[in-house]
Amino acid sequence: MRVPLSWLREYVDLPATETGRDVQAKLISAGLEVETVEHLGADLKGPLVVGQVLTIEELEGFKKPIRFCTVDVGQANGTGEPQEIVCGARNFAVGDKVVVVLPGATLPGGFSISARKTYGKTSHGMICSSDELGMGDDGTHGIIVLPPETEVGKDAIELLELVDEVLDIAVTANRGDCLSIRGVAREAAIAYGLPLRDPALLDVPGPNAYGYPVKIADPTGCDRFTARTVTGLSAEARSPIWLQRRLQKVGMRPISLAVDVTNYVMMELGQPLHAYDRSRVQGTIGVRRAQEGEKIVTLDGTERKLHAEDLVITDDRGPIGLAGVMGGANTEIADTDAAENGGNATSDVVIEAAHFDQVSIARTARRHKLSSEASRRFERGVDPQAAAAAAQRTVDLLVLLAGGTAESGVTEISAPSAPHTISVPADHPDKVAGVEYGRETVVRRLQEVGCDVYGQDELLVTVPSWRPDLTDPNDLAEEVIRLEGYENLPSTLPRPPAGRGLTSRQRLHRRVGRALAGAGYVEALNYPFVGEQVFDQLGLDADDPARRVVKLVNPLSDEEPALRTSLLPGLLGALRRNDGRGAHDLALFETGLVFHPRDEQRIAADLPVDRRPSEDDLAALDAALPDQPRHVAVVLTGAREQAGWWGKGRPADWADAVEAARTVAREAGTELGVRKGQYGPWHPGRCAELTVTVDGEERVIGHAGELHPRVLKTLGLPARTCAMELDLDAVARIGDDTPQAPGISTFPVATQDVALVVDAFVPAADVEAALREGAGELLESIRLFDVYDNAEQLGEGRKSLAYALRFRAGDRTLTVDEASAARDAAVALAGERVGAVLRS
Repeated sequence: MRVPLSWLREYVDLPATETGRDVQAKLISAGLEVETVEHLGADLKGPLVVGQVLTIEELEGFKKPIRFCTVDVGQANGTGEPQEIVCGARNFAVGDKVVVVLPGATLPGGFSISARKTYGKTSHGMICSSDELGMGDDGTHGIIVLPPETEVGKDAIELLELVDEVLDIAVTANRGDCLSIRGVAREAAIAYGLPLRDPALLDVPGPNAYGYPVKIADPTGCDRFTARTVTGLSAEARSPIWLQRRLQKVGMRPISLAVDVTNYVMMELGQPLHAYDRSRVQGTIGVRRAQEGEKIVTLDGTERKLHAEDLVITDDRGPIGLAGVMGGANTEIADTDAAENGGNATSDVVIEAAHFDQVSIARTARRHKLSSEASRRFERGVDPQAAAAAAQRTVDLLVLLAGGTAESGVTEISAPSAPHTISVPADHPDKVAGVEYGRETVVRRLQEVGCDVYGQDELLVTVPSWRPDLTDPNDLAEEVIRLEGYENLPSTLPRPPAGRGLTSRQRLHRRVGRALAGAGYVEALNYPFVGEQVFDQLGLDADDPARRVVKLVNPLSDEEPALRTSLLPGLLGALRRNDGRGAHDLALFETGLVFHPRDEQRIAADLPVDRRPSEDDLAALDAALPDQPRHVAVVLTGAREQAGWWGKGRPADWADAVEAARTVAREAGTELGVRKGQYGPWHPGRCAELTVTVDGEERVIGHAGELHPRVLKTLGLPARTCAMELDLDAVARIGDDTPQAPGISTFPVATQDVALVVDAFVPAADVEAALREGAGELLESIRLFDVYDNAEQLGEGRKSLAYALRFRAGDRTLTVDEASAARDAAVALAGERVGAVLRS
């Protein structure tokens, strides 16, 4: 919110010596975030005067149109003679009043003006545009043309209010009252201890039966609607300079008188308004929810398809405006320029001042990607009691500036409501701040912000209509503390109880991160939001549980409205970005939560803020949340080992992804099963299922391997990209992270190698499982060290798997016969289970 200091002084008698910096410090101390103070006209130096164009000579022979003008500047040039000026603008004519800067002056930006020869003529000064004077956009994109009654030779710096200070305030979401000069003036008056001249204190006529007909079908969405009518507006009336300048200073562009007046009153009082061309409104003005699929063309010229939750303003034809956001083009005010182009300027207007539901307006603005000055105020909270005063202020200005006539009819529809009251102990702010303020100070500060306060030890506080953010005792305590000064709070270090250290789950997460980092992976943290189209890109089946997502009501991006059910989309996106920037050898990992909706949807209850929630409260909250297991995932591409003098290096492959899963399992102290599988984005011939055994039953908790070429092409990933993802919480539940010391035997090991021939489709994991079970307790370890598939020697569709078996007994040295017997038993069971035969 931009607040000109000159406008602020109109409602608060600030000391004349106070600068913008001084006011900034006071407001910051009161809790407002004043980001900057802009000094308008700080480097502007006159003479800058009003002139009248006497003659215009068109200069020929140049690439662009050039005009040689003589301008009457009165006695400002010291001679009274016409000033000769060269100008390239074409939006003024002989007789127009313009702004002239004379030699010796300095314009904003340090641009000095002097007489100079150009285009074969000597130009003694400049005819100025608003941009050259640092005024902002006035909509003309050309020379400033002043009203005909402006006095020639008058100081233009004073006329155009070019010297001022503007406070730029970052208004937080709960302080909608400060999105107005009235609200900031109230805060300044409190900060300085001065009275406020409230611009909303106007004599407002009561409602009667002669006002414009209005019907509200949704009183929840619109609890107050005021309509006033002004007729006979002059077609030639334009916004006066003071009004245009105030709009420019707050960051708005002057458009036409009727629109400028509504914008001015909105900035002054904080109440958004809308003016309808009465001749274009057909029948009763209504407020209702839109019908699904209805369309409206808004003032920005865009046709918008309405949603059933959108609140709309209607007439007998249908929607004529998005309530609280933007009006419709079919009732737009036509200004003087439209009349000059063959149309009819608006002479009769209907003024709307309404109060709409905050949440409804916020959702409509976000849904249509249409943030306006009106929606910014409504979604942060507008004073419902200011609607009638804002409408009256608008009527008064239109009558004054456009020669209109205010009709006697007044429409005011409001839903019954009672002021919000809060019961709070008088010493509650003392307990919150740890400072003894006393009842007198608490009452005085609450009254300063507009509250009515009754009671002694227990205060009954009635909240003012312009502060909808004050809802509970802690809000009132905050008001007292901020006005007494945050800087006056004592610095007291808390004494927390001794910590209990990290939980076993937290320790596991850290160990997994360190282990993967030690294996050469780099952690990449990604946003937990996805678009549902990513499941098609990953090749998931239509009935895959991962497609069931938790959707956000208010997503940051409409393209990613859901919470992730897998870590892979974010990791693969990070890999794609880094690969596109020239980093082709990548190994990334992430541990994070994924989200699965529960079968039974519950609504979370509001938790208390004045005490710790009970265990039942927390349990109910957890039951309303989606399931949030923690997963771990890795992605790899490029070289896993770099080539150099030490060797040829090697590329990352599916085995590295599987080994990453085994690394995670080792940190959790669990045994991870690996077998051939097929799922979603992985290549069906190079995908491993990752399993754990729970209560004697094998459960799949993840997958690892090389991604499918079709997925790589769809996502724009490098060839041979590999990935792994598993449920880390599932691994942690069955794992035993008790540190295990390695067993060291004093007896020698007996090693036996076997090469088994099996069908090519038999997984090596099945062969290994059979060998492990058949070998019995004497088997210490088993390792696959060779895979051979020569069709000439083994036969078509056959392969050879070579294993190294290590046998050891804990109490004796094994004999050759014992080791051989254990090996033969292992081979026999492998033959029975998977049809394995010893390779001759």
